[in-house]
Amino acid sequence: MCPVKPLLTPCIHKGGPALWRPLKVGLVIALIWGSPSGAQQDGISDTSRSNQSDQQIIRLEREPAPSRASLSALARVPEAVQITLLVQDLTTGKVRESQGSLTPMIPASTTKMITAAAVVADLQGIGGWWSTELTLPRSEVGQSAVSLLTLQGSGDPTLSLSGEQNSIQLLAQQAAAHGLTRVGQVEVQQTVDPDSWKEAVIDTPMTAFMPQEWLAQRPSTVEEMQGAVHHALVAELRAAGITVEDDTPSITPLADLSTGTSDTSEGLASVQSPALARILAETLRPSDNLLAEELLTSVAAQPDGTGTLQAAGERAIRLLEGWGVDTRQLHLADGSGLSRDTRLTARALVDLLDVMYRTGGTGQTYADPLQVFLQGDNPYAEALAHAGEGEDKYSRGGTLFARLRGSGLDVRAKTGTLPGVSALSGYVVGQSGHPLAFAVLMNGPEDSPILELRAAQDEWVQAIAAQY
Repeated sequence: MCPVKPLLTPCIHKGGPALWRPLKVGLVIALIWGSPSGAQQDGISDTSRSNQSDQQIIRLEREPAPSRASLSALARVPEAVQITLLVQDLTTGKVRESQGSLTPMIPASTTKMITAAAVVADLQGIGGWWSTELTLPRSEVGQSAVSLLTLQGSGDPTLSLSGEQNSIQLLAQQAAAHGLTRVGQVEVQQTVDPDSWKEAVIDTPMTAFMPQEWLAQRPSTVEEMQGAVHHALVAELRAAGITVEDDTPSITPLADLSTGTSDTSEGLASVQSPALARILAETLRPSDNLLAEELLTSVAAQPDGTGTLQAAGERAIRLLEGWGVDTRQLHLADGSGLSRDTRLTARALVDLLDVMYRTGGTGQTYADPLQVFLQGDNPYAEALAHAGEGEDKYSRGGTLFARLRGSGLDVRAKTGTLPGVSALSGYVVGQSGHPLAFAVLMNGPEDSPILELRAAQDEWVQAIAAQY
């Protein structure tokens, strides 16, 4: 095992390799300066502040290092693998164990936790939804024949081409019900820069409209995707009895959105997605890479933004920063975690878990978050994989269905795996009855034994649950 090693000393055991353990040093540092400044450092927490005239004293205590039991659980990890971790008691707020918690690491699919939470923040709560609309020129409101009909979307990954709910078919039927009989031209508004998503490792065309019918097999190019959506809309309008004079595919260039079409258009028909909680579970439990990227495109689908992958990642981080998540060292290169360029910290993941424990993503703080959590009523916690449950990754157990079976523990977490990378982050109820938020990130050579890393993580989760 090769952890971050501040203040470490070798501990030699007969018949075995050297292990590393923290020096048991009670460390309190008093810093005095003339103006306030941030006091949080890696592995160090601000414990008290007091003002003396124009000076400020901040006393810092080093966060507790991993216990002997935790180090023993992680001892099987090869020395070439770097480990960072953090454990926090969510009832008391006390950090129980910390090691390199602000060190940026490749997080693999634990990235999806960040992506999902950013969407919750963007939609102003887990009860939010995406909407898709048909708009017409404001000057033509109330007319049965209009010159232009525009399809405007928000990156809804649950939209369908046909069906009685949340579909392009329903939009067309609503337009007919409002008295529309003739359309000169139909256009599809592009709010995502598809070229930028070519940088994503998933290597799949991404646009603002990706209907459910494409989950099995989607068009191979952005142009085909945009043309298919336009064709479907024209066909549904005609099926609803509306004449479309010009059916030539028309896609609004992303750059044209800066002219502010919302000031000159009016909504005619609208559909909305189901509540967000369902799609989060469908993304997080089985670790669906495509859905995660679609979630990030919804963050990018902003008429006043650039719609690029880079801008979406930056905006996602800003959204979480607004919740109080420590976003230092974070970089989102994609929404799924397939990219080895993404960087997260154990601190950011635990901060996020803390926020979600207290609010569930509802935007309101629970009066009794423990009871909500234990009763299974916290929607974000429930969207995570439940260890040892179900028969495959599409069950409630998600990617943890075969792990920690028989442990008797209540573990709800997200896994992450790439060559040489293994991560686990989530909740476990400790022996005290308190939920613990934890994150452990392991980065090593690409030939690192992933099964051994997972086994060490499982043993470590059992160790922290038994201690705290």
